Amino acid sequence: MCLGIPGEVIEIIADRPDLAKVDVIGVKRAINIGLLAEEEVGPGDWVLIHVGFALSKIDEAEARAAMEFLESIGKAYEDEMAALRDSQII
Repeated sequence: MCLGIPGEVIEIIADRPDLAKVDVIGVKRAINIGLLAEEEVGPGDWVLIHVGFALSKIDEAEARAAMEFLESIGKAYEDEMAALRDSQII
């Protein structure tokens, strides 16, 4: 199962404006925000992430609702979060 995970943008990486550092329930990593080039994305914004790419900008209420849904589906959520934790963390 493929899931989109909400994450909060912490910073835009200065020398790579197509990359942002995000926080996903305490896990911090770099993601590509190039697909959102037409939208202004900055610290404090929430994005929906899939396989390292921000697919859309969402608001905090949507992020909270998405996390509640993901937590409710159990095993698939746990597997996705384990994969995120095992990925390269910056």
